[in-house]
Amino acid sequence: MSAVNATRCLLAAVFAIGIATRTAGAAETQRPADFVDAATVVPGLIVEMRYAGAHNFTGRPVDGYEAPHCLLTRQAAAALANVARDVAPSGLRIKVFDCYRPVRAVANFVRWARDINDQKMKAEFYPNVDKRTLFRDGYIASHSGHSRGSTMDLTLAKTDGAEFDMGTHFDFFSPKSWTDDPTITPQQHANRMLLAAAMRRRGFRGYDKEWWHFTLRGEPFPATYFDFPVQ
Repeated sequence: MSAVNATRCLLAAVFAIGIATRTAGAAETQRPADFVDAATVVPGLIVEMRYAGAHNFTGRPVDGYEAPHCLLTRQAAAALANVARDVAPSGLRIKVFDCYRPVRAVANFVRWARDINDQKMKAEFYPNVDKRTLFRDGYIASHSGHSRGSTMDLTLAKTDGAEFDMGTHFDFFSPKSWTDDPTITPQQHANRMLLAAAMRRRGFRGYDKEWWHFTLRGEPFPATYFDFPVQ
């Protein structure tokens, strides 16, 4: 190959890489076709996206949440729709607090956790936890399964929207939020078990340290962390 042809091939390769990089970057700004708005799929779904507003442990809207929508992979949304249909005959509905979470939101959590002086929401969300131990104790992490699109935080509610008593509220940083915490009442434990069983029946696995946290088994993107905004 002549030097001229070699140079042309090199320039063509660099140009192709540049296009691929720009395309990948553009994809980060738009919702992939594999994701849906769960409210359009799950019957009776109650959506209260906490990180799109100020009622969360940071006390303000979180980066990446530009609208209060529950976005999930198509597979996770379809499975959650089955859960909703299962519990509906008993007068129950599903209420979600968080679904897909952009990587930029996780980074926002990390910055918040490192700002020890920001204790605005301590009384409600972590009254008995020293903020300096949030990473050590696993309440805040640098990566989240939510960013893969098949993890959600939710609870059971009555037809009028009233939440079941689960012993703690969503995002309460405490061992009391562990699914099998022994200090809650028998009824609160029964409510947690009802939720866990309903989710497990349709292919979800729970997280033992957060009674509200579930991930679809066999999720379609087990190693991909998305960063498009919730819109």
